[in-house]
Amino acid sequence: MVYDVVIAGGGAAGLSAALYAGRARLKALVIEKYNITGSQIIYTNEVDNYLGIPSVSGFELVSKFKEHAINEAEFTEGEVSGITKADGIFNLKLADGTEIKSKTVIIATGAIHNKLGIKGEEEFTGKGVSYCATCDGAFYKGKNAVVAGGGDTALSEALYLSNICNKVYLLHRRNELRGSKIYQDKIKSTENIEFIGNVIIDEIKGEEKVSSIAYHNKTDNTQAVLPVNGVFIAIGMKPDTDMLKGLADIDGYGYVIAGEDGRTNISGLFVAGDIRQKKLRQLITAVSDGANCIASVEEYLNKGK
Repeated sequence: MVYDVVIAGGGAAGLSAALYAGRARLKALVIEKYNITGSQIIYTNEVDNYLGIPSVSGFELVSKFKEHAINEAEFTEGEVSGITKADGIFNLKLADGTEIKSKTVIIATGAIHNKLGIKGEEEFTGKGVSYCATCDGAFYKGKNAVVAGGGDTALSEALYLSNICNKVYLLHRRNELRGSKIYQDKIKSTENIEFIGNVIIDEIKGEEKVSSIAYHNKTDNTQAVLPVNGVFIAIGMKPDTDMLKGLADIDGYGYVIAGEDGRTNISGLFVAGDIRQKKLRQLITAVSDGANCIASVEEYLNKGK
């Protein structure tokens, strides 16, 4: 069997693409890496910025996405390990050796936030630990928070939180920040942001929610505990694009170069969601990407090229 479109990824972008593929009467297959739909969003305790559906858990929201899309495409579990194209047809090889053929492909495998890898991080994800201030900052109004990192993302997160939180601590493993000078100047002039450099965060503590972090100074090994309500980890992301290396154009950070229409440099290959090179990575932009990709797929199939 040759599908009209195969969608790799069962998160918001992939499910949106599946829904629109069904409405376009395309023969579509969604390949989900795990037997759990939703990618990173399922670990978010509360989503409050998705239009029209306030105060919902990430798992509940993405379950609604799946319920809406389940009858519009076929679904299978697997991990895409390689993609080739010959005579206008794509061949997707899965990790278990299965091969699937399709006229077009949408990759929506998402990006994974880099983690500190410390005690308490996994336990309190969605319960005080977050990887997105724009997504979760509003829950910490008038409270104290920590931002871990020293690059532009961390500085931007700290500045965003400074307008919401009572106090923001910016912790970095180096004595100096790595972010752009304009961000550094803003950090220095913002009264409720305190920079603590040359430290390593050892543990995130709490009972049902985060209540503090423990860290030490790298030079003299001085130990300290900082009472906080939220920990925002901003040490970069790793897009899941290994299967596209050597095939699609990828930037220096691992993101696939593609516009709003999802088109890559390979005809018939499209990308959606967090793996795409773009400025804003949010749930709503991922859903938009999925719809845009199907519009591009339809155009591609109708033109026969």
